[in-house]
Amino acid sequence: MPSSTSPDQGDDLEACVLRFSDLDLKDTSLINPSSSIKAELDVSTKKKYSFAKKKQLTVTSSTSKTLKSADKRNPFKDLTHNHEVSAWLPDINCLRPDELLSGQGNGEGEVLLYYCYCDLEDPDWICAWQTALCQHLHLTGKVRIATEGINGTVGGSKLATRLYVEVMLSCPLFKDYLCKDDFKTSKGGACCFPELRVGVFEEIVPMGISPSKISYKKPGIHLSPGEFHKEVEKFLSLANQEESDIILLDCRNFYESKIGRFQGCLAPDIRKFSYFPSYVDENLELFKEKRVLMYCTGGIRCERGSAYLKAKGVCKEVFQLKGGIHKYLEEFPDGFYKGKLFVFDERYALSFNSDIVSECSYCGAPWDQYKLCSTPQCRQLVLTCPACQGQGFTACCVTCQDKGSRQAASPAQSSFKEECECTARRLRAPRELLQQGRLPASLGPRPGDDEDGPCLHERPHLPFPTPSQS
Repeated sequence: MPSSTSPDQGDDLEACVLRFSDLDLKDTSLINPSSSIKAELDVSTKKKYSFAKKKQLTVTSSTSKTLKSADKRNPFKDLTHNHEVSAWLPDINCLRPDELLSGQGNGEGEVLLYYCYCDLEDPDWICAWQTALCQHLHLTGKVRIATEGINGTVGGSKLATRLYVEVMLSCPLFKDYLCKDDFKTSKGGACCFPELRVGVFEEIVPMGISPSKISYKKPGIHLSPGEFHKEVEKFLSLANQEESDIILLDCRNFYESKIGRFQGCLAPDIRKFSYFPSYVDENLELFKEKRVLMYCTGGIRCERGSAYLKAKGVCKEVFQLKGGIHKYLEEFPDGFYKGKLFVFDERYALSFNSDIVSECSYCGAPWDQYKLCSTPQCRQLVLTCPACQGQGFTACCVTCQDKGSRQAASPAQSSFKEECECTARRLRAPRELLQQGRLPASLGPRPGDDEDGPCLHERPHLPFPTPSQS
């Protein structure tokens, strides 16, 4: 995801003076960021944060005048036109260079997941600002920006992520839309991402349909984790779920639902969220006169996914889990969601309970830890247990196993396309079969691969002995 910041702009950003303007912090009805943040930091870090906070609120007279004269509907108007990115960065001069870097390890740092749907007039300027902000806080990850909002997953030290949250909650563009609860946190750090990628796109989550056609402004009804839990409980308590007017719909890709999902869910066999609209179109009869309970990782895909389903006009009602699985598991780690939560970084998955709902692709033993296919050019994911790995079963499919072997024998061989047999045979939008007007009896996920290539497949028919045969 290339940054829209030019090389020249990048040099300017590195040389800028770091300060953060007083951004109308009088309204504390949404949150008191300082108290909540300090409560979670150790004593040493609290002192560093407190000092940084005091320095952070230093205001230059010129910036104050700019803010006072700015259009109320667009507080960034003058600043964005003048590209004064430096005025919207926290002052970290009070910190030693290593203080924002300390504690970035996988178990010591933190990863933030958030999104905010709101109309943005100048996404290119926000892209430059986010690039500078993340660089100066030493955060890595991905940030997508569009006229419809912002979607980010960033990792770094806890001090850095807390400062990032503080900045976002104070920003005039987002302060009326974001609150602290919108930021999902998990153990991790900058090491969870290979680099920082910030870019401007048409959509902040790639559904493949212009926001002008399907808007985030017309989503389903939001249910809190507690409300969603009660609805799922009612659904699972029914003697015959197939005759129910409720559908528990997983909006994620198949490789996500493969390792973790809600009991009794319908998990579409799709490998990209951009295939979701086609899946809905192919299976409209399934949703006719149904109450649909939708969920995804953090809630963002449900915002527009529910809007698309509602636009079809076939459902009784469409609901969505606010905050997604992430927030649900924080409240109900031993609830109705079983297995791991897939994440789009080098951790692959988060564990909230001890349930294993998937199996090794080779021997069928319970297993839910992904590894990349052993063939270097391939980006498919494979579920292969330690015993099978020890016997050399590490490729995603027969085709890739063969290509990997040939490549090892001939290192000079040119790289091949990232499409294996297990990818090519997958339908873009599979059609669910109706059984006398009922939902399919088996609603679990099926195998395949994701938008970037990761693949989870049925147990392969390999031309060499499988572990169970040897």
